[in-house]
Amino acid sequence: MVFLVSDEVQSKKGGPLMIVTGYASGMVECRWYDGYGVKREAFREDELMPGNRRRIHEEA
Repeated sequence: MVFLVSDEVQSKKGGPLMIVTGYASGMVECRWYDGYGVKREAFREDELMPGNRRRIHEEA
């Protein structure tokens, strides 16, 4: 599955809904607000699933 910048995603292990902000070194960069500040982390694409508001783009 291919995620685009601004897509909403969530870790398959659970956790907060996050927004994809970019790609670097083969990882998907995500950010989210935890109630106190903006957090960020990079995930492998296979660790993520679409969130509620999704714009899913299948690979051609």
